Amino acid sequence: MALLDLAMQGLAVFGLILFLVLWLMHFMSIIYVRLHLHQKRSEVKQPFAQMAGVSLLKPLKGVDPNLISNLETFFTLDYPKYEILLCVQDQDDPAVDVCKKLLGKYPNVDARLFIGGKKVGINPKINNLMPGYEGAKYGLVWICDSGIRVKPDTLTDLTNQMTEKVGLVHGLPYVADRQGFAATLEQVYFGTSHPRSYISANVTGIKCVTGMSCLMRKDVLDQAGGLVAFAQYIAEDYFMAKAIADRGWKFSMATQVALQNSGHYSIGQFQSRMIRWTKLRINMLPGTVLEPVSECFLASLIIGWAAHYVFRWDMMVFFMCHCLAWFIADYVQLTGVQGGPPSFSKLDFAVAWFIRESMAVQIFLSALWDPTISWRTGRYRLRCGGTAEEILDV
Repeated sequence: MALLDLAMQGLAVFGLILFLVLWLMHFMSIIYVRLHLHQKRSEVKQPFAQMAGVSLLKPLKGVDPNLISNLETFFTLDYPKYEILLCVQDQDDPAVDVCKKLLGKYPNVDARLFIGGKKVGINPKINNLMPGYEGAKYGLVWICDSGIRVKPDTLTDLTNQMTEKVGLVHGLPYVADRQGFAATLEQVYFGTSHPRSYISANVTGIKCVTGMSCLMRKDVLDQAGGLVAFAQYIAEDYFMAKAIADRGWKFSMATQVALQNSGHYSIGQFQSRMIRWTKLRINMLPGTVLEPVSECFLASLIIGWAAHYVFRWDMMVFFMCHCLAWFIADYVQLTGVQGGPPSFSKLDFAVAWFIRESMAVQIFLSALWDPTISWRTGRYRLRCGGTAEEILDV
């Protein structure tokens, strides 16, 4: 009996600590977004004409309805010295024709097309980028996914953050306004749950970086072995960031978000993507097993029980009030990441938010069930520590 009482007391203490930690994360991320994102800086940190040259690496595979418009935004950047290195793995990939069309349309832009890749490991993105990386002529490399679209001053914003002690500048992932409920669901996730953990981690000194849009010092990457050193990992962005941090460099976040604008999206694709990301986190960071308790419904149950045990408050009333407060905080967070009201209604937000929160535990359990992932055209078996092996069809 005494052991049971001790266990209940321990759970109650855990619930109260969880409450403090989660709401600290809420407030940190909301405040950071309001103070940092979408801010027009009155001063330029270095003369425009003297800004460092940047080699942009674009990994491309396949074509979606938004590819050409997304890619074209990189040809119209307002930046004095940069090159575009377009990397396509297969000669018969339809992305080759898109690249050639843009190269012909913008002959004055310093851009080159690399076809064929170079097999250096199991990571298909690294294999694709290798020829471009080896041909890069500038000291800063900007690796940016094919589904990202940018503004004319995006690269200026990134290089402005690349100060003397900074080795990596990354953009907070978000999603462009698109049509349909699946787009709303993605926008709600990338405007609420994701930035809450992403920003609070970076604010507290935890290096949390996604590779959708990263500007890095090439000499630092070369010290770590170049791109080849990360070809054994599927989550190459995490290990590249770690290598830069291990060498004493700081990170900085751009004031503009990394705007995803894929032309293909659905609820199923979103769910599969979240399961794949969770599998990667579990294998790289064992502490990820505690991730479900940071989600609204499970956290509210635990905290509600703790409030009932300690203060004798009604558990279900507290649960409902806590979920409502979380819902409101998430909407405030979303408007900050968006830079204003979202393109969808508050009712659409409520429905998408409820569905996303309801999916959280199921996504986590699905990730635990199967250690293999499908990415691009391959299947991989994850190993503890973040490495992987490709599963070849016999």
